[in-house]
This record gives sequence, C-alpha cells and structure tokens, in this order.
Amino acid sequence: MKKNIAILGSTGSIGTQALDVIKNHPDKFGVEVLTAQNNDDKLIDQAIEFSPNAVVIGNPACYQKVAAALKPYPIKVFAGEDAITQIVEMDSIDLVLIALVGYAGLKPTLRAIRAGKNIALANKETLVVAGELVMGEANREKVCILPVDSEHSAIFQCLVGELQRSVEKVILTASGGPFRGWQKNQLTHVTREAALNHPNWKMGQKVTIDSASMMNKGLEVIEARWLFNLRPDQIDIVIHPQSIIHSLVQFVDGSLKAQMGPPNMRLPILYAMTFPERIKSNFPRFSFTQYAQLTFEPPDRDLFRNLDLAYRALSQGGNMPCILNAANEVAVQAFLEEKISFLSMPDIIEKCMHSISYVKNPRYEDYVLTHEESLGKAKEFVKQKS
Repeated sequence: MKKNIAILGSTGSIGTQALDVIKNHPDKFGVEVLTAQNNDDKLIDQAIEFSPNAVVIGNPACYQKVAAALKPYPIKVFAGEDAITQIVEMDSIDLVLIALVGYAGLKPTLRAIRAGKNIALANKETLVVAGELVMGEANREKVCILPVDSEHSAIFQCLVGELQRSVEKVILTASGGPFRGWQKNQLTHVTREAALNHPNWKMGQKVTIDSASMMNKGLEVIEARWLFNLRPDQIDIVIHPQSIIHSLVQFVDGSLKAQMGPPNMRLPILYAMTFPERIKSNFPRFSFTQYAQLTFEPPDRDLFRNLDLAYRALSQGGNMPCILNAANEVAVQAFLEEKISFLSMPDIIEKCMHSISYVKNPRYEDYVLTHEESLGKAKEFVKQKS
C-alpha cells in the first residue's frame, strides 16, 4: 500500500529532496499535504505536480494567490500557522515529515504525535528545545520518531537489532565546515558568502551557517541525547572532512558500527520514509576508489565555542537548551543580515544563557515563554553589537 506523506516545509531543501524521493517511487508514496511559509510560487508548482489533498501557506497574505492558482485543481487550500499545526491530524496521513526550520517545528510535531502519526524528523530544534517532552509524548502515544538528519539516521541504522545496554557511546561526524583549520584571526572578518559556502552539503541558509559555526553539531548532540536515550558523556564528535562516514556507534565490547554513503540527504529521507523496510533506489553508489583516504581529527572547541555552549546547555538541562536555540536563531539571522560578525554569534548566545530565567522542570508553556524571552534578549544583545 502507498504511504501518504505530509511534508511540513515542502519548499525548503529537505522538503524538495523528499519530493524527489517520492517522485522516484510513485508506487510507494503519495503526497497528502504540502506546507510552506512564504514561498507561494514554489508551493503552487509543487501542488500542481504532486496533487496533494491539501496545501497550507503559513503567511495569510499569500492565501488569495495560492487559492486562485489552485482553483482548477481538487486541492484544498488553507492559510496560517494554526492551519499548519492542525492539518497533521488528517486521518489520511500515514507519516509527517517535519522539515520546518527552527522552533517552528515544535508545535506541529507535538500535535502530530498526539494524533498518533509517525514522525520523520528533519527539524533538530524540536528535540533541542523540548526533547524530554516530545519523546515522553511519543512513548505514551507509541509513535515512532524517525530521524532524517544524516548523522542521526546513521546512528539509528547502526542500532537496529542492538540492545540499548550494549551501547557505550555514539560518535557524530562533522565535515568541519568551510573554516576547518582556520585560526581565530582569520574568522574575525568572515563574510556571509564565505560562511554559506559549505564544502560538502547543499542546505538552507540557517543550517549552513550553523554548520560553519559548529552549532549544528552542538544541536545534534542534544538531539542525539533524546533520540537514543544517552547521557552527554556518551556522545562524541569527530571531524571527518569527506562526509562519507555519517556517524558511528561504539559498543561495550569495543566494536564499532559505521553507516557510510555519499553526502546526499535523499538516502536518510528514503530510509525514514520506508522504515523498517529498505527499497531499491537509483541514488549514486559510493566507490572507495574515488576516496584515497578517509581522515579524522578532533574538533577545535576553543575556536568553535558553540560546541561547548551546546554541551553546557545539555548538561544543565531544563529550559537551557531552549535558551541556546532561540539565541542562536537570532544570532544567525543577524549574521545573515550582516548586523554582527561571525565571532559575535557565540558571545550573544552565551550572554542569553546567563541572562534568561532558568526552569529546571519546564512544561510546554515554559518553553513558549522561554523562547519568547530569549528572542527578545538576544535581539537586545545584537543591537549592542551592531
């Protein structure tokens, strides 16, 4: 039977690649729902091509344009943030792919879990902000959270058939981004264009900047803690510039399992969409002859301070990762708008971690308040840096 997919964030990098996967396997998947925030033209084109049951445009100002363009087609059109959250409850949806950026993924993810929908999660911030809450709800509802990030998909694949008590630690690999091996004085005047020039992966702007600053890896550490029920000291990071080994699991007997493949997000997307099966794909195959060496080195945590900030937030727990995430969202946007320097981003994040009220055992409402307070405080710090 076809699996009906709802893609929240269909016009972004993950969403468009997911649609490529679906296009190549029309006998396996159907598109039930597509959503976008502002990219109305691309949403219209996708809707016409894939004929979903419904689409949602997050920005209500775009509703009339989308509705008029899709009027000749049997496609329902909705608008607004609440509609994106509510649409995941449709009975016809089998799997919800959360490909939204940042904090925006939390509310619809919780709504989908409560509706009993399995989740393919490409939005790491959902678990960074409220991992304990989200995984608790998923366990209660017996809902599967299937990771789409290449690193977490790799760990997930390595753990299939293994016992939790057999895991000694996991090792997340990182490419090192465009500034691997640089010195601090070289990072002083980093441009927006240089930071967006990732050597291996094609991603959205926010994720690409996070990769350049190593915050992406810090967020993945927090995500891994909740996805795989690990302690912070069970999660390591190694720089692997070729991005062929996507992550590893070390077991108590000392053996290691690694998942390998070309740096292409379509493979983890396909695995999440077909789990527990594997189906034949036409993706390029990895060839060892193309890579004379696979190299590894430790991350420079003195230069890329975001890693230590993420570990600190994880160790402290409570709402601290939520503070970290919100402050980072503001800092990244300010850097993209050329209001602050590259090295100012961790300064702003650290100031927020010292300034925002700490809540040890947050409820959902606490996360919402923490997020808003952190956004406001981070914007104040941006103005001071500007």
